[in-house]
Formats: sequence, structure tokens, C-alpha cells
Amino acid sequence: MIRRLASAIPILLLNSMVFISKKIGIFFSFGEYLFKNIKSFFKDTNSVIREGLVALLICAIGDLIAGIILGKMTFFLETFPGLLVLIPGAIGMRGNIFGALGSRLGSNLHIGILSPELKKSKILNENIFSSIILTLILSIFLAILAKSICILFNFHSMDLIDFLLISIFTGLISSFIMLPITLIISLKSFEHGWDPDNIVNPLIAALGDVFTLPSIIFSLLILSFFNNSLIKYFIGIIFIALILYIFYTGFKSNDSMKKILKQSSPVLLFSSVLGVSAGGILNSAVSTLLTNPTLLTLVPLFSGESGSLVSILSARLSSSLHSGLIEPILKPNKETLRNFAIILVLAILIYPFIGLLAEGFSSFYVHMGLGMTKTILISFISGISLILIMMLFVFSLSSLSYRRGYDPDNIVIPLSTSVTDLVSNLILLFVSLLFISSLI
Repeated sequence: MIRRLASAIPILLLNSMVFISKKIGIFFSFGEYLFKNIKSFFKDTNSVIREGLVALLICAIGDLIAGIILGKMTFFLETFPGLLVLIPGAIGMRGNIFGALGSRLGSNLHIGILSPELKKSKILNENIFSSIILTLILSIFLAILAKSICILFNFHSMDLIDFLLISIFTGLISSFIMLPITLIISLKSFEHGWDPDNIVNPLIAALGDVFTLPSIIFSLLILSFFNNSLIKYFIGIIFIALILYIFYTGFKSNDSMKKILKQSSPVLLFSSVLGVSAGGILNSAVSTLLTNPTLLTLVPLFSGESGSLVSILSARLSSSLHSGLIEPILKPNKETLRNFAIILVLAILIYPFIGLLAEGFSSFYVHMGLGMTKTILISFISGISLILIMMLFVFSLSSLSYRRGYDPDNIVIPLSTSVTDLVSNLILLFVSLLFISSLI
């Protein structure tokens, strides 16, 4: 018995070694397979990631400028109560309208029905006029909504006419700047071999952030000249009547402008609700934000970069649906997963960077920050949590809208970026409060 056991032990050891070596071999084979796939992925997507990262870094600079401006707007926020409710909606509206314009132009360029040359054409004119009309009508709705939120949640706020004039003036001023910039970026980037899907929306979002806040300040300065309430009401009524007439005329047209207005208006109205709700969330936490300049600087940075990442994904999925690379079904294929991976790589790179920027500039202005490590962790944890949620939302929305005959360019970017604004503020404030209260 002992002799049999002794002779069986070497065989058992040998079999065990063979088994272990096979498992190790499988492990290393899997590792090699994984490494080859990762290497192939980065080789194939190198230009896409590079273009997206460059656009996001430029966007980060724009968002940082917006954050610094917002950090310096404490006087205006206190003088014009309720203004903070309006700001996210106003910024979001600019990105939604002109981001959708850039996405439509990008899709038209990809499928060849629009020339990259900056010259007069029917398609271009219809896109330009529809964007102006949407900006004006949304400015009215945004103001009414902001005042309603203030009343609903018992926020101290200015009069409705002040909201209306600020919103309309801001829309006009920023749109006259954003419209030519959107056209130039969309057409010239395609002409020079860059994919508009990767760069247009982040740049438009960044420029929208940069120009909207100064436009709001300029609008406040204009408003301060109207000391008489009767004059303010008179100007407001003229603007509202003119805007409603222009909207009605555009809606009754028989060209693609009607389609853009018909599909975009409900989505942008709902997006405005989400944007103003995001402002309501910020206004409810205004004391925390005003006592933490790092967070006040991080809010537009985080919201802007998140919106840009989501808009890149939206634009890429929309172009893929139009060109037939993706089927409008709720099961992601290889191309969809590839786009998800691109967005995740960009998110992993950009969120720590914007946390560093926010803390660095707060320290530069001799404000007591949250600490570099905390700020970077807040930005990274909040960002990755947000992007994982939004990837599924954008994919589902793109597929469903295309399947039902709607153009994703008119629907997905406005709706997804507005949802991003709302959810990003919730997640960022929640994670920030956990860190501030030292629960983490």
C-alpha cells in the first residue's frame, strides 16, 4: 500500500505540473491575445483619439475660462437673484442648438450633399435660419422656465421681464458670434481632412461656454440702463411678438427648415427643462459653491467636458447610422463597442486633467481649495460614473430615434447633452459633498 502510494505521488505531481502549466499557458495566451487587441485598437483609433483629445483639451481651456468667469460672478449672482438658475440652461442651449447644427453639417458632408466650401447653398441657408429661430424661441421659453423654477422652489429671484430680456439679449449676442464660428469649424475641418464628429461639438460647446457668460454679463449691463419698468415691458413685448412671428413663418415653410424646427423644437424645449433643472440644483447648493471656489470652477469644466464627450459619441453614432455602419437595434455591434472604448479612453485621460486645472487655478488665485488629490478624485470618480451611464443612454436614444424615422442629429445631441448637464451636476455635487464631509 505504501509502495503504491509512493509510486503514485510522482505521477500526481507530474499531472499537477502539466495541469498548472496548461492553465498558465492559457493565461499567458489570453494576455497575449488581449495585448494584441489593445495594440490593434490604439493603432486603428489613434487619429480619432488624437483629434478628440485635442478638441477636449481646447474645450477644457474654454470651460476653465468659463469657470473663472463664473467664479468671479458672485457680485452678479447676488445682485440678480435667480441668475444661477438661468446660466446652465443658457449655456446648454447654445451647445444644443449649435452642436446640433454642427452635427447636421457633419452628416451632410459625410454623405456628400453639402460642399465643404463656405458658399451660399439651400441646405446651408435652411440650417442657418433654423438655428437662429430656435435660439430666439428657446430664449423666451428658458426665461419663463427659470422664473417658474424659482417660484416653485421658493428661490428669491428677479422679475420675469428681467429674465426674459437677459435671456433674449444673451441669445442674440452669443448667436451672432457662434453661428459663423460653427460654420467655419464644421466646413473647414472636413476640408482639411479632420472628422467633424470628433472635433466640432467639443469646440462649439467650449466656445458656447466662453461666449455665453460674457454675453450674460453684457446683457445685465444693458438691462441696468432700463430703470423704468414700462420701458422694459415695452421692449420685451416687441421682442416676443417678433420672435413668435418669425417662428410661425419658419414652421409653415415647405422646405427642410420646417423638418428641423418640427423635430428640434420639442427636444430643445425638454432639454431646456433639464438645463434649468440643473440650474435649480446648483442654486440649491449655492452656499456650498460660493464657499468652495474650486467647485465653482470645476462645475462648468466638468459639465462642459462631459457634454463634449457625450456629443462626440452622439455625432459618431449618428454618422454611423446614416452611413449604415450601425444597425438601429438595441444590441451594440463591434463598431458601437469601438466607439464606447474611444469615449472611455478619452474620459480616463480628461477627467483627472480638469480636476488638476480646477484646483490649480483656485490655488493660483489664493483661494483655499479642496486639495489636489481630492479634487482629482472627485472629478475622476464622478466622470467615469457619469460616462458609463450616458453611453448606454446615447446608444439607446440614437437607435430608437433612427428606427422611428427621426434624424439623430436633431434629437440625440440636444437631449443627451441636456441630460448630461442635469446628471453631471447631481453626481458631481453628491461626490463632492461626500469628500467635503469626509465620508471618503
